[in-house]
Amino acid sequence: MSHVWKRRLAVALIAYLFLSFTVGMVTKFWPGPTFFGPAYSVKFAEWGWPSWMRFVAGATEGICAVLLVVPRRRVRFLGAVALVFLLAGAVTTHLLDEAPLYEEVSAPLHLVIMMAVALANWPSDWRLLLRPWEPDASPLRTQDHMHVREDAYMP
Repeated sequence: MSHVWKRRLAVALIAYLFLSFTVGMVTKFWPGPTFFGPAYSVKFAEWGWPSWMRFVAGATEGICAVLLVVPRRRVRFLGAVALVFLLAGAVTTHLLDEAPLYEEVSAPLHLVIMMAVALANWPSDWRLLLRPWEPDASPLRTQDHMHVREDAYMP
């Protein structure tokens, strides 16, 4: 598979995830029933969560959807990791729920996809997450040699 097709598939996946989590955000903020069923304020109460928790989940989905489309690996990584935590809670909630299996496939599927996105955007050095002003392509240590950059801070 050529590099162009890999890039197109990655862009298509990120676009799908952006749309999916944006729809998730909108439905969580929607006051009444959605095309997925009853209002999320009712669903969250049935699942044992306070009804306002849908706003927290929806805002997290919306913010992370935006982070996924930012063309920086570290930003995508942070968005993907936040969604992994959110989706782990969703999967746990759905495992305890007694809904039919076909209604509970989306959260685990998205969890696996987000774990793959997080792994694909894993930073070369965790300290780069703490230095947003540095470009993504400049790791603190080079790959060929283990020479430390002159401007790198080493305690």
